[in-house]
Formats: sequence, C-alpha cells, structure tokens
Amino acid sequence: MNAEKEKIVRLSELPAGKKALIKEHEQSDFQLTLMEMGCIPGEPVWIEMIAPMGDPMAIQIAGYYLSIRKADAERIWVTVQ
Repeated sequence: MNAEKEKIVRLSELPAGKKALIKEHEQSDFQLTLMEMGCIPGEPVWIEMIAPMGDPMAIQIAGYYLSIRKADAERIWVTVQ
C-alpha cells in the first residue's frame, strides 16, 4: 500500500463533495467563533455545496451544517482526505 503525502490546503480551495480534516486556523477575530461552532483541529469537515458565485459555502461539521463566508474559509487550513 502506498502512503500518500498529506495535502494541506485552505478550506476555501476545496470543491463541493470533498472531505478533509481541520488542521489549524490563522489568527483572526473570528477564530474563537469558528471554534465554538465546531471548527476545531482534528474535526472532519465535508463541503456540502458552494454558492454559484463562490460565496458562501455550506459545510458539514460536528453533525450539523454551517454556512461560512469564503473569506473566513480562507483562514482555515485542512488536510485533504
């Protein structure tokens, strides 16, 4: 079995239907709010859909759906699964 290299990208770069694990957050005023909503390191996240103009995006995390702005999703680093 080949071990694949971990691919780390911004949450905003993932296409709809893709799954990932949250790796870390960049420092921001919204960081604590995101963590309170379940966006914590190690948590699986699934991109449910992206609005036609690319903003906002709907993600599934911690057992519920969350709508997040692309600017906020750019501050979240994830490991692609």
